[in-house]
Amino acid sequence: MLVGYGRVSSSSQSLDVQFDALKAAGCEKLFAEKESGASTDNRKALADALDFIREGDTLLICRIDRLARSVGDLETIVATIKRKGAFLKAIEQPIDTSSPAGVAFLQMLGVFAQFETAIRKERQAEGIAKAKAEGRYKGRKPTVDAEAVRALKAEGVRPVDIATKLGIARASVYRALSA
Repeated sequence: MLVGYGRVSSSSQSLDVQFDALKAAGCEKLFAEKESGASTDNRKALADALDFIREGDTLLICRIDRLARSVGDLETIVATIKRKGAFLKAIEQPIDTSSPAGVAFLQMLGVFAQFETAIRKERQAEGIAKAKAEGRYKGRKPTVDAEAVRALKAEGVRPVDIATKLGIARASVYRALSA
């Protein structure tokens, strides 16, 4: 049986292109999710797909980066598939774990996917550092109204009651008061 798995990183992205390709390739069962590929944590559809596959099945993906972004996660996923007597194939890349060449290509692409993630994080950190140095990056907007916290404290309201009244954590009250 061909079992398809698709993934995008954010809820604003569409799975349609991957679904169309997986259906066209003959997948009888599809699993999909909108989660980051940086880790396998919180990837319920992936866990369900790995649980679903049986001996002789093939897990079909569009590209390796839809499955994992780290060599460690990729190795774990492939080991799970292999232990079940199943295979992994990619539509857009020559990956097929039923052949030695396909396994070798899978491992090479896994290294590049991890490298791409590391480079992207590095560029993002550089951009944030530059924006901070130029005074353009202030972080996310505050979610706590510090003035309201201070006003309630000035009225003699206890921090725990301020937190309850404003619907915020008590630690946020203390941070607002110390700022």
